Amino acid sequence: MPSWARDVAGGAELDLLVQPRASRTRAVGEHDGRLKLQLAAPPVDGEANAALVEFVAEALGVRKADVAIVRGDTGRRKTVRVAGVSAAAAVSALMG
Repeated sequence: MPSWARDVAGGAELDLLVQPRASRTRAVGEHDGRLKLQLAAPPVDGEANAALVEFVAEALGVRKADVAIVRGDTGRRKTVRVAGVSAAAAVSALMG
């Protein structure tokens, strides 16, 4: 299990490094102990955070309401909590 994913009560927490304004939205691998995600959305008016929640929810097959940014709301280093998903399932879905 990578260090950026862990099980918590009711779901999983993922440590992410987010790069906004990329050419497309995708997971690109591990960087500095976190999963690096490139987001096409700009970091303006919460657009990148909304794109992050949408990408993670779609990749893991959960509702957007099940994905919450718990740390790093305004920075590039974020921690998200996903309800109803194990850390192992999250890793395989995002890295698969």
